[in-house]
Amino acid sequence: MNAHEIDFKLHGDDMQFVEIELDPGESAIAEAGGMMYMDQGIEMETIFGDGGSSSKGILGKLMGAGKRVLTGESLFMTVFTNKGMGKKQVSFAAPYPGKIIPVDLSEMGGKVICQKDAFLCAAKGVSIGIDFQRKLGAGFFGGEGFIMQKLEGNGLAFLHAGGTIIRRDLQAGEKLRIDTGCLVALTRDVDYSIEYVGKVKTAFFGGEGLFFATVQGPGSVWIQSLPFSRLADRIFASAPSAGGASKGEGSILGGLGDFLNGDNR
Repeated sequence: MNAHEIDFKLHGDDMQFVEIELDPGESAIAEAGGMMYMDQGIEMETIFGDGGSSSKGILGKLMGAGKRVLTGESLFMTVFTNKGMGKKQVSFAAPYPGKIIPVDLSEMGGKVICQKDAFLCAAKGVSIGIDFQRKLGAGFFGGEGFIMQKLEGNGLAFLHAGGTIIRRDLQAGEKLRIDTGCLVALTRDVDYSIEYVGKVKTAFFGGEGLFFATVQGPGSVWIQSLPFSRLADRIFASAPSAGGASKGEGSILGGLGDFLNGDNR
């Protein structure tokens, strides 16, 4: 199935959104809750399963839905279709600070593997499934879990990742070790495995965890500087309910001011 040929424009810097332009009859698919705004004439429809299973009958839809359950996503996706006259726009916003990565699957061999929560939206016809790692070590210690998403097709897909994003193009045999949470996506020919840090002292006192993701070319990988899990851990550690304390945010009365404001609990 050929994916719809959509045009797009990225807006913003650290809190980006992507504006997709649809010709009459064209559609985009997205996870529930990602839509920011849309023009009059665009209609929303909830579909069962992934975006590429509409022509495979009920069995294909059930398989697509089952794959999405395994990745922790909803059974359903949303399709946005231009049912009006002329070009219309629909926009999708990133869920947390970071960058949106446009990926043309036709230039990536028709397949990209990514973190299970990295997918934002795509042209209709792109299939969102699961990819099992060949090595069990990658599954149990890979940071983002044994199951990763795979995007297949020949259209545009948009990924989201935290912080600053870098793309590394690896030559055949070239290896790169990456913090497991920082690996966002890789092309189909990249070999992905997990490597133990090696030294007990480094593992327990180095602050970088026990394992690295090791990727080997040929192919491309996308790396994020701020995994959402790391951001969430810092926020949770600073929360008063977790024993954290606000710094530089109290009144000029200090602790007494916090007590009067009801912040000392």
